[in-house]
Formats: sequence, structure tokens, C-alpha cells
Amino acid sequence: MDVQSLIIFLVIGAVAGWLAGLIMKGRGLGLLGNIIVGIIGAVVGGFLFGVLGLVANGLIGLIVTATVGAVVLLFVIGLIKKA
Repeated sequence: MDVQSLIIFLVIGAVAGWLAGLIMKGRGLGLLGNIIVGIIGAVVGGFLFGVLGLVANGLIGLIVTATVGAVVLLFVIGLIKKA
């Protein structure tokens, strides 16, 4: 992975984490928190989209996939915290 790919990966993670934070809590989680949630969310979203047979192409598709995964991740974390 070259430097440009790494930067794009981190930016997608940050955007997805920020969007998920807005959707789930009404605020972001800070830059590092957004990146971590977005990256883990990208893995979760990729898995979920694969199970459903959906394919996300392009930059917008990657952001949507990562955001959906991050929202699911934050939802599950919220359920665990309540228990």
C-alpha cells in the first residue's frame, strides 16, 4: 500500500466515522475516534454488503459502505453498554 492509498483509506474512515457519529449520537467522536470507527465500520460494512450480495463501487460507494458498517458498529456498542 503506497502513501496515497493510505491517506485515502484514512480519509474515508474519518468521513464514515464522522457521519456515523452524526447519525447515531448527533455529534462526532473526535478525529482519531472517527477514523477508528470508520475503519472498523468499513470491514463490518464490507461483510454485510457481501452477505447481501451488494457491491459498492467508487469513492462514494466506499464511504456509504463504511458509514453503514460504522452505524451498525455504534448500534451494537450502544446495546452492549446498556447491558
